[in-house]
Amino acid sequence: MTARLALLASLLLLLQLVPPSSAVVLELHGNVYPIGHFFVTMNIGDPAKPYFLDIDTGSTLTWLQCDYPCINCNKAHSLFYPLSVTAIVNPFSQSTQVPHGLYKPELKYAVKCTEQRCADLYADLRKPMKCGPKNQCHYGIQYVGGSSIGVLIVDSFSLPASNGTNPTSIAFGCGYNQGKNNHNVPTPVNGILGLGRGKVTLLSQLKSQGVITKHVLGHCISSKGKGFLFFGDAKVPTSGVTWSPMNREHKHYSPRQGTLHFNSNSKPISTAPMEVIFDSGATYTYFAPQPYHATLSVVKSTLSKECKFLTEVKEKDRALTVCWKGKDKIRTIDEVKKCFRSLSLKFADGDKKATLEIPPEHYLIISQEGHVCLGILDGSKEHPSLAGTNLIGGITMLDQMVIYDSERSLLGWVNYQCDRIPRSASAITSRL
Repeated sequence: MTARLALLASLLLLLQLVPPSSAVVLELHGNVYPIGHFFVTMNIGDPAKPYFLDIDTGSTLTWLQCDYPCINCNKAHSLFYPLSVTAIVNPFSQSTQVPHGLYKPELKYAVKCTEQRCADLYADLRKPMKCGPKNQCHYGIQYVGGSSIGVLIVDSFSLPASNGTNPTSIAFGCGYNQGKNNHNVPTPVNGILGLGRGKVTLLSQLKSQGVITKHVLGHCISSKGKGFLFFGDAKVPTSGVTWSPMNREHKHYSPRQGTLHFNSNSKPISTAPMEVIFDSGATYTYFAPQPYHATLSVVKSTLSKECKFLTEVKEKDRALTVCWKGKDKIRTIDEVKKCFRSLSLKFADGDKKATLEIPPEHYLIISQEGHVCLGILDGSKEHPSLAGTNLIGGITMLDQMVIYDSERSLLGWVNYQCDRIPRSASAITSRL
């Protein structure tokens, strides 16, 4: 009896010494088309106010459009949102005036140029540090679709917890200049939730403060327009996940090099290995010129042989450069799915092999005109910086849980019913 009690006591002591896995789970809204964003509602400030942030695994810095005052800001407009999204923010409001007004910072919370947070930001940006007025940590970030200039600031992020809220001090960007090209451009979000690899990412800060114990994040975006985002490893499935080693030297989430295949053929249509980046902030998938034109060629060849009723047409939406129309208006991908074939990306690292299947519904879009359009674009036509880059965007991640495990340097994906939010979506959960 004494021995059993001693064993029980030692097990209890061991459990106290083992840190629990944890997860913060947040609901997603939006869609690939026509909104072009998947976003979370993040409560920021004291008192907390809700803001819509685009989830972006291709960016390190979280930032909000900010009344600093704002020089060039996007125009927030409620027409992007259904009433159901407005109800999440304020279920008793009859107004659809979302997203919310510009974030108004308290200058006393501005990060100084001499602080470690500022050094970390510039290390993430891979730029030499430059101090702004009043010794404040100013920054400039260039994106494919524009830019953002701002100042680093600290404020409370009220994360959902089982007993209410869990205010956490987070450093993020107060973006007061989004460039002349974006001045008054309608946008469905207030800013970006930076989920990339770096020291100032939200995930890194949550781990350093003990809110989560593992540097793991995942997202699950549904083709039905819902989904969820999680931080920590408590929601990672224990089986069924395809894992691929990440390139540790790459500044983005990259599963090393892969080959592109069409219709399960063993011979790749890409002439050289493709360096691939997983970027949830990209609405569509972008290929370098050779794999893009190879994809377009095999798709057109299949259509000319098997589905002659589809004819190529010019789409009004500038981003959708290759579309086809039928005899009647196309309403769902299921109506034309038989005309297209699956693609696949195959990754190999020594004896470790992983395949990302890309069925037609993960690269096709039905436009508002009732056309079926290719959701894979030529990156070199969008921006010079994408000339040799292959980005796996939101369209190709649909209906899959995608997991970024920086602890083990692994990328994972598994088919999942993403419109079913985990029960703990309103709480910070933990398990042993």
